Order: sequence, then structure tokens, then C-alpha cells
Amino acid sequence: METIYNEKIDEKVYIDKMDNGLTIMFLPQKTRKKYIIWATKFGSIDNKFKINDEEYNMPDGIAHYLEHKMFEQESGRNSLDTLTAIGVEANAYTTSNHTAYMYECTDNFYEALDEFMNYVQNPYFTDENVEKEKGIIGQEIQMYDDSADWSLYLNAIKAMYKENEIRIDTAGTIETIAKIDKEKLYKNYYSFYRPDNMVIVVCGNFDKDEIFEEIKKRVVMKNRDEVITRIYNEEPKEIAEKKIIKHMDISMPEFIIGFKDNNFEDSKVKKDIAVEIAYSVLFSKSTKFYEELYNEELIQTEPSLSYEFGDTFSHVLIQGLSKNIDKVIEKIESRIEEVKKNGIDDEDFEIAKRATYGEMVRVFSDPQTTANNFVSNFVRGINIFDYFELFDTIDKEYVELVLNKVFDLEKEVISIIDPIEN
Repeated sequence: METIYNEKIDEKVYIDKMDNGLTIMFLPQKTRKKYIIWATKFGSIDNKFKINDEEYNMPDGIAHYLEHKMFEQESGRNSLDTLTAIGVEANAYTTSNHTAYMYECTDNFYEALDEFMNYVQNPYFTDENVEKEKGIIGQEIQMYDDSADWSLYLNAIKAMYKENEIRIDTAGTIETIAKIDKEKLYKNYYSFYRPDNMVIVVCGNFDKDEIFEEIKKRVVMKNRDEVITRIYNEEPKEIAEKKIIKHMDISMPEFIIGFKDNNFEDSKVKKDIAVEIAYSVLFSKSTKFYEELYNEELIQTEPSLSYEFGDTFSHVLIQGLSKNIDKVIEKIESRIEEVKKNGIDDEDFEIAKRATYGEMVRVFSDPQTTANNFVSNFVRGINIFDYFELFDTIDKEYVELVLNKVFDLEKEVISIIDPIEN
């Protein structure tokens, strides 16, 4: 067992890798809440792959479909209902690069662990239950189609990328899920729900030896000899299109300004921190620029930033609301070019760096946030403590370098959701 302790924030993680390849992490936290998440590195982008030398091309949305079906048991029970009945809050989600199952509780943790580790390791698919799910997921797809936030995000991604699988809607489409059957679900399960592709993270007030023992004795997954090779499209460096506008039934226009980042040679962790600092320098509530936009009633709240990256994609998204989107975008672009030209003010840099550090520490505010962040970073080959180890190495010059390389107006795209009356 490996123990990693970070003295700066007084947090530690215990990591054990079982003989079958399954990674288990435990983060002790003095709280009544107990939280566990079990994730596999398998998401919506993993539709094409080889098993040894045989190639498979799966329908869009199959990772999400598989997540839905995992709760149904051969006995006719649904594991979500079973966990709810004993006072446990359980859920699951699918992203572009991983699928995860989790639950949170204050009591009955080990009773819930029996059910939890049983259904994740024992899929049960029939022609009937797979077909029945198509109507349920079809309704979910229509719900997301009607979501302004989701349309805004997906259009920004489609504007940036021409071929990359990140363009795929996580749930797929009505047409693609129609092609899913039990054989395809089993093929994906046994290809990607393998212990050497998975991680379990637990947070709470547990005895260290006991929690590892209790998890390990419930693991029945075996090593597999098949070689799985993921196949991804080659993505050109240029953006797909500059602007996408969609009209929907909303009250206030929404926008995303996206920047496609092709510079994969940089350290992922260092760049992530630098992007956060750069954004804080440019647009945070503490800046005169934000005050100017607010006083001119161009925005009501601070725009949000997300820096998303994986093995094959990397981009920055700035999202906000405004009654005058064209003016806001013009001012944001001018602000970026101004700071690039003049450099970052020393005091602004220090303020932004302290604010970024505070956000990093807040990851450890509760068991769910902590565990989820460890999982999302694990599938990208990162340990959260890496951020704290590298933080002090980031200076103003590096942030300015990242600002110039990432916030590149030639790689900028704009997604807008406009009210129908506009």
C-alpha cells in the first residue's frame, strides 16, 4: 500500500493496487458522511476499439446506455431501489472519458457495499430489458435537446472539433441507440469494465485497514488477457466553424467563448493551474474589467470558466449571460489582447494565484467533491496532490506564456443561444 501525504494541506491518500489491477484509494475525512465511487475509464468517446486484432465500431451513446442497464438484476430487483430503501443515496453518470457509480450515506455503509459491488460486477441484460430502456433513454435525449445549457455546450464543442469523438453527445441520438442490443452491451462491459481499467475511491471516517479489507473481499473481477486498443479519429488543428447560433425558448441570451488548444506538449497539471490564474486575472469579480461590464449592465454575474482536457482533446470554455452578447464578446476579446500585449500586472497575478490556490483547497471540502475529483483526475493519469506539488513552480512568465498560447483568437469559437423572439 502506498501512502501519499501532502503537508501543505494536511491531507493524505492511501492507494492499493490489487493483483487483478484494480486501484483502490482511501481518503480519511472526519465527517459523518461516507462516500464511495467506482469508475471505469470508458466514456462516450470510446466507441471504436480493437480486441487483440479484431476491430469494433459501437453505436454512439453505448457507454451511457450501459450505465443505465447496470442497476437491473436477474431477480427483477433494481439496485437503485434497494439502496434507497436502506437510506443510501446512490447514483451514476457517464462523461466523455469515464463512467462512474457511487453512493453516499451516514449509516448502513457496509450493507450498501454488498449491493453496490454486486451490481457493478454482475451485469444482466436481456433482449426485453434492453429494448425497454430505449424509450426511457429516448426521453432523456429529448430532454437534453430542449436544454439551453446543453445545446450551448455541445455547439461550442462542434464548432471547435471536426473529427474528434468529443463531439459525440454522451447519450447518443434516437437513431444510434436503436442499434444497441444485449450482445453489444456485454461486449463493451467485458472490454472496459475490467479491474485494470477501474478505480474505487472512498472518503470518510473509516479504519484504514478495515475499509480496504471489506472492499477487497467483495471483489470478484479477474484479470483478462485481451489487449484493448482504443481507436480515435485524427483531429486537424484548425477549428470546424467560427460561430453557431441556436434559437430556443429562453429569457436571456447565453454564450460560450471557446478556445481550441492544440498544445499537448505542456504539462497538463501546470497548464490547468495557469489557465485558472489567467482567467482570474482577466475576468474575475475582483478585476476592474468585471466591474466595468457590470456597471454597463452587460453582465449580471461573473462568467464561468472550464478547462477540459483528455488524451485527445483540450479546450477552454468561458460561459455567461448577457442582453448584448456581441458587445460582451467584443470587450472580452479586447481584454485578452490588451493583457497579452501589456503583460500581467504583478499585484493582479498574486491576487489571482491566491484565489486559485483557495479553489484547489476547496476540493477537499466534503467527501463527494474530494472523491469525484480524484476519479476525474485518475482517468487522466493525474493525482490531485500533483497540483499542490507544482503550484509553487508557476510564475507570472509561465502564466503569460499559457495566456498567449491557449487564449488564441485564431482558435476561438462562439456558441450562442438566443431567445426565439431575437
